Amino acid sequence: MIRILFFVILVFALAAGFAWLADRPGDLVITWQNMRYEVTLLVAATALAALVAVIMLAWWLVKNIVRSPILIQRHFRARKRDRAYQSISTGMIAAGAGDGELARRMTKQAAKLLSADQEPLIKLLDAQAAVLERRNDDARAMFEEMSNDPETRLLGLRGLYLEAERLGEREAARHYALRAAELAPQLQWAANVALEDKLSGGDFDGALALIDNQKHMGVSGKDADKRRRAVLLTGKAMALLDRDLAASKAAAMEANRLAPDLVPAAVTLARALFKNGDLRKGSGVLEAAWKVAPHPEIASAYVHARLGDSSPDRLKRARKLASAHSSHADSHLALARALLDARELAEARKEAEAAFDIRHSEAACLLLADIEQASGGSQGKVRAWLAKAVRAEPDPAWTADGMVSANWAPYSPVTGHIDAFEWKVPVGRLQPAIEVVIDEAEDAAPAIVAYPAPAPEPAIVLVPEATIAEPAPLRDRTTATDIVPTPPDDPGVEPEHVNAAPRRWFRLF
Repeated sequence: MIRILFFVILVFALAAGFAWLADRPGDLVITWQNMRYEVTLLVAATALAALVAVIMLAWWLVKNIVRSPILIQRHFRARKRDRAYQSISTGMIAAGAGDGELARRMTKQAAKLLSADQEPLIKLLDAQAAVLERRNDDARAMFEEMSNDPETRLLGLRGLYLEAERLGEREAARHYALRAAELAPQLQWAANVALEDKLSGGDFDGALALIDNQKHMGVSGKDADKRRRAVLLTGKAMALLDRDLAASKAAAMEANRLAPDLVPAAVTLARALFKNGDLRKGSGVLEAAWKVAPHPEIASAYVHARLGDSSPDRLKRARKLASAHSSHADSHLALARALLDARELAEARKEAEAAFDIRHSEAACLLLADIEQASGGSQGKVRAWLAKAVRAEPDPAWTADGMVSANWAPYSPVTGHIDAFEWKVPVGRLQPAIEVVIDEAEDAAPAIVAYPAPAPEPAIVLVPEATIAEPAPLRDRTTATDIVPTPPDDPGVEPEHVNAAPRRWFRLF
């Protein structure tokens, strides 16, 4: 656009100059070797302009004739390079589509047209073709060669890492990822592996340093950095709680500030404050967390904040905590457990039934069974509540990558991902509910009517021994993931109306 504008301005200036000369007639006289030449001023200007144009044209012709070998060589070189890049493009598309034969053919064609030292993509395409053709040794050798070249070092390490992961060589994959993380901390895949390596060794400070490096480089968002830092600080605080109380308190306090909704951070901070003798501040932390989202671990830590408290003291604290969320099921359950400990059974049954009305959960059924057992009531009712617990709505648990754990952890033991644990109902525990009819007889067994066919038993989830807590009394359990139902000592006698009704029956135990 600028060139066109410049050309228009130049033509306009020449036209204006010739018009100006035409309006001002004159003669130009030249005497040379006793010869006198006389022309008009306009003719002289025209001849001068023509002479300049001829000289410029002649110079252009001479220059192109002299440079013609270079221009011809450059033309053929450009065509050759274009054909090479076209081969590389076709090969990369073929490699992405899984066509190893076409990728290898395009690699050879590109290598004939262009040197691999000039274009690293040829090396990458050759390695990808070897991977598709299952030539693992060749692919590894190519990636090793690329990792020794400063220009393609990171690409080679990435290829070696993926090959090691594909072959199941986790230790080799970790080695390559750590090398890449040292060279380029901004690489997310390498930084994640380095982070998992630090966490597996318990090096929370090293993991936090990696998070800070990624934060300065802007690898992830601000909110994600804050969340990951809070999770790591919580893990550090939990690890130091019994060894270095001051460091644990500082780490938990920062974690709670970064993520107020992270329940383990609030619970760990409160326990550190309780150990330090600061009951008021620790209770305030738990009360603030409870207002954000009620959680059984918050209730347990709040009620048992001070060792040696009597049952009435714990009941008083439970009443205060439950009043903040009086309509939540966890509030009723926490208060019902405290009432059961204080032997106020009538009110405990009322609170547990209120929790059961809000959500037909395993915890509520088990708690009602405990209350019936403590009150010395009907064994039929106890067994009925236990039967309901088997098929009740499952309670949430700490779950990560399909694994159910008794305790929260900062990273998944399956994949190593940070902040993988969620408080939710395990997928394997979701089953259709059945109706349980309670017989008021003293020793009668509960009659169970199944409307849908019974769902298969959930898969057994293996929990690492390090994360399994000691089994608590039945009334203190908040989930039923670790409870194995056993048949009662006296199953009772089936009601007489069972055989008379054309219903479908099955035995629960």
